[in-house]
Amino acid sequence: MCSALYTLLSTQEMYEKFYEFTENPFSTTPDSKFFYPSTKHTEALNSLVYAIDQRKGFVVVTGEIGAGKTTVYRTMLHKIDGEVKIAVITNTHLSLKDLIAEILDELEVEYKPGTKQKLLSQLNNYLIKQLSENINVVLIIDEAQNLSPKSMEEVRMLSNLETEKEKLIQIILLGQPQLITKLRHPRLEQFKQRIAVYYHLSALNKDETRDYILHRLKLASSNGIDIFSQAAIDSIYAHSRGIPRLINLICDSALLSGFVYERKQINEDIINEVVKDREIGS
Repeated sequence: MCSALYTLLSTQEMYEKFYEFTENPFSTTPDSKFFYPSTKHTEALNSLVYAIDQRKGFVVVTGEIGAGKTTVYRTMLHKIDGEVKIAVITNTHLSLKDLIAEILDELEVEYKPGTKQKLLSQLNNYLIKQLSENINVVLIIDEAQNLSPKSMEEVRMLSNLETEKEKLIQIILLGQPQLITKLRHPRLEQFKQRIAVYYHLSALNKDETRDYILHRLKLASSNGIDIFSQAAIDSIYAHSRGIPRLINLICDSALLSGFVYERKQINEDIINEVVKDREIGS
């Protein structure tokens, strides 16, 4: 196991050296350094920054798996004015009491265990203190499409934490398109009315896919913009459907194959080979 991992890391390092990269340009781990400012990603980013800076309360961002939602919100953290404290929740199967406890843990707040109401009171006191110090507190719930209607209604209750003029906590829901369908549930009408900003992050088009690939290559290497042929890029778009995570997966696999074949340029044949081997895309 360790030997296999070492070999994989060594191969990764060798292919980066082969193409003269300073780092892996197509890691599938979201990294705000590689944020690509397409029109749609920039609009999503600006929507989040506006909503948080203006303390609008509820924000919903949807998009396909791998569309770039996480990268957008991580980039947002560098764009917000003033000091911000973030709580990220990935467990969408919590009761309101457990959710409040998880938020307090994420914010590194010392609290006394107790009833839901007692926990909510402690969170409220903490938020009031942060407001007095001009610190913005943001709750991010990832994979929000998995929240039940009951859980979503409980999340809405957190938005009741406010002063006469401002929301004490900004809540961002990130989810797949199923979240849109869920929000149409009659039971969630009050929830929908609380949403101040909503944005759906769609996939990249063909030109944006090409620019996205060149953007990442340029950040990782000053001489790597001609690595992928135009035919290869067209094939990447066809198989990835413009979804950034799939683009990264295909490009990373293709570069590894290119290193093995000692090919400085990646052509369409290599793309089609890695797509078939890894069963990527449509």
